Amino acid sequence: MEIIRQLNNFKPLTASVLTIGSYDGIHRGHHGILTSVVNHANARSVPSVLVTFDPHPRHILDPAADKLSLIMGLDQKLEIIESLGIDIVYVINFTEEFSNTTATDFLNHTILPYFNPQYMIVGYDHHFGYGREGSPEFLEEYCSTIHIGLEVIQKVSDDGHVISSTHIRQLIQDGFIRRANFELGSIFGFNAIVVHGAGRGKELNFPTANVIPVEKNQLMPNPGVYFTRGRINGHLLYGMCNFGTRPTFNEEGLVMEIHFFYNEVIDLYGKEIRVEFLERIRDEKKFPSSNELKSQLIKDKQKCLELQGKYE
Repeated sequence: MEIIRQLNNFKPLTASVLTIGSYDGIHRGHHGILTSVVNHANARSVPSVLVTFDPHPRHILDPAADKLSLIMGLDQKLEIIESLGIDIVYVINFTEEFSNTTATDFLNHTILPYFNPQYMIVGYDHHFGYGREGSPEFLEEYCSTIHIGLEVIQKVSDDGHVISSTHIRQLIQDGFIRRANFELGSIFGFNAIVVHGAGRGKELNFPTANVIPVEKNQLMPNPGVYFTRGRINGHLLYGMCNFGTRPTFNEEGLVMEIHFFYNEVIDLYGKEIRVEFLERIRDEKKFPSSNELKSQLIKDKQKCLELQGKYE
C-alpha cells in the first residue's frame, strides 16, 4: 500500500475508485465501504484510493472544547486499511487553513486532477469541506454533472444498534469491551510506553508493567480489571490489566498496570508495546488488606487463563 502525504511528486492517476473520510476508529461499517472500494477498483483494473485526514478535524475545528478521544491512532488505522486491500492512501495534513476549503474546490483542485475517480463510494453520514458542505446529496449532484459513478453505503446495524464510532466509543468508556471489539471488527488497544511504577505489583508477587498511551488523545477504557494481550517485539504475551486508582492503597491518580503471564523476567522499561483489551473481568474495588487483594488477583488470573484459549 502506498501512503502519500504530499502531492508534489505524486504522478496523477489516469483512473481510480475513491472514498473520502476521517475514519475515526475503523469499524465494521467502514470495512463495508473500503471493501466495496477495493472490489469496484479490481473490477475496473484501477487503483483503490482512500483520502483521509490527520489530525482528526475535530481537534482543529474545536480547539477550545475537550479533545475528541481517539479509538485508534493513525498507524493502527493504516494497518487495517492495508489489510483490507486499499492500494493508495492520501493522508491530508488537516489544518485550520485547509478547513476553509470548500467541497467543490477540494474536488476540483485535488480529487479530480490527481486521482481522476471513475467511481466514488462514501458512507451515508459522511461530510467534507467548509461548513460540512460535502454531503452525500451534494456528491450525488456533483458526480451526476461530471459523469462519475457514486455509491452511498447505508448504515450498518446489529442487534438494533447502528454501528458507529460514537457508539463504540461509548461502549469502551462503559466497559463493554467485548461488544466494542465485535463492532470494531478488531481488538481495541493502543501503543504505550512502559514507565516506572510504585512496585505495588511486585510486592504482591504480581509484577506489573506500568504503561502510558503514546497518543495524547487516546480513548481509555472504563476503570477495572481486564484480560489483555501485549504485542512486544513481535511476540504475543497474555496478561491482566488493572486500570484505576488502586483504592486498596488509598491512591487517587489513574494508573494502568499490566501483569503478563510469562515466567521469564523481561526488561520493558522505556520500551513501546501494544496493549489490546480482550475482555473485562471485574470492577476495581477496595480490599481490606493487601492479602485479600492478592487472593482476588489469583482468582482474576485463573479466570483470564481460562479465557486465553478463545484467543490463541
